[in-house]
Amino acid sequence: MTTATITYNMLNPMMRFIKKSTFSSFLLFFSAALALILANSPANAYTQWFLSQSIGFSIGSFAVEKSLLLWINDGLMSIFFFVVGLELKREIMAGELSVPKNVLMPIVGAIGGMLFPALIYVAINAGGSTEVMRGWGIPMATDIAFALGVLYLLGPKVPIQLKVFLTALAIIDDLGAVMIVALFYTSEISLVNLTIGAIILCLMFTLNKLGVRRVLIFALLGIGGVWLATLLSGVHATIAAVLAAFAIPADRRIDKANYLSAINQLSAKFKTANKAKQEKYLLSSEEENIIGEIKRISKASISPLQRLERNMHGLVIFFVMPIFALANAGVVIDGNWMQMITSPVALGVGLGLVLGKILGIYGLAMLGLKLRWFGMPHGLNQAMLLGISCLAAIGFTLSLFINALAFNDPIYVEQAKMGILSASLISGTLGYFILKRTINISTNQDSDQKTHDA
Repeated sequence: MTTATITYNMLNPMMRFIKKSTFSSFLLFFSAALALILANSPANAYTQWFLSQSIGFSIGSFAVEKSLLLWINDGLMSIFFFVVGLELKREIMAGELSVPKNVLMPIVGAIGGMLFPALIYVAINAGGSTEVMRGWGIPMATDIAFALGVLYLLGPKVPIQLKVFLTALAIIDDLGAVMIVALFYTSEISLVNLTIGAIILCLMFTLNKLGVRRVLIFALLGIGGVWLATLLSGVHATIAAVLAAFAIPADRRIDKANYLSAINQLSAKFKTANKAKQEKYLLSSEEENIIGEIKRISKASISPLQRLERNMHGLVIFFVMPIFALANAGVVIDGNWMQMITSPVALGVGLGLVLGKILGIYGLAMLGLKLRWFGMPHGLNQAMLLGISCLAAIGFTLSLFINALAFNDPIYVEQAKMGILSASLISGTLGYFILKRTINISTNQDSDQKTHDA
């Protein structure tokens, strides 16, 4: 196997994710724009009424009832975090995060990119109320779909190493966001329900170790057990989704050697199988059985984790995230918009995202390079890292999500949204132009070098 083939096999899952995310970023942008339009039109009252409608179910004396908005934030976003959990497990086991030298710079950058925004928010809002201070987690998140969408706009000249670095950075950032939500944004905890969820989660891990590979079994235990128990416990339900994802089996029933052997045998049988009378249109029963067996062993040769990740990506990026943006991105812009955007909450979130991400990611990356903790990834330079740091300040989806958890006062929610949207627009534009200029310079230098060599 050549080095090129090995490299392709390592990067292929991440590249599929990148391609899907870049296309979905346009849909996400459209949803956010539509949310803003609805919020500032006569339709806003009807939209808020619709999102406030209660939906639930009851079994005997047991009942669960929430508003549609909370079902979107607790239910649909749990699907989002479940896929994040699947990606994290795959990357830790066999992806970019499994090779220490590949992740040291993204880890340092991600830690800085979470720490500095929080510190800036706290510094600006020092002396504020307890509720205001709860917003420190809002500017810590990175929206990978929007960030990769900006890279997509730069065209095919963008180095693959730049996309891989941004993806690794965002995955580590997502892990940090999950931990922040789990530790700091939960309500009063019911230990009984939490214990029930923990027991069912242990059962899922046990079934994994025993070799159970039926996705339906894990789905029933994960949704009807771990997720529901966690929802009722007071801990945010999205945390259960990540933990359940880590319990999904990552190994295959049939290894590569046995799969190839079985496929060769079935192919030979198919060649000699009885033919149907209308061979041009139909298969014989023997041929159908052989194809069915090929499908069965092909399915068994792919781990449940990979099957779920592949099948659920489309659901998340083309349905879950746009619906979430449509329900949460709307902010009413009235005559007091200047007062809102200059409020301590909006400034803390906005400056936390823009300045915090640049200081945290770019600043610590440069410090690490100077202290020789790691080397500059091949194909990247300092200007590219600065551009990536700007793109990482696009907080959108997860920032809006934490915003909904942090504040009860709708004024603070609206102010934080103003900070998120303005910072995402500024940092995305700044990152685009920095990277565009840098990539063009790098491309011209490579062209000049090739001409000189010729």
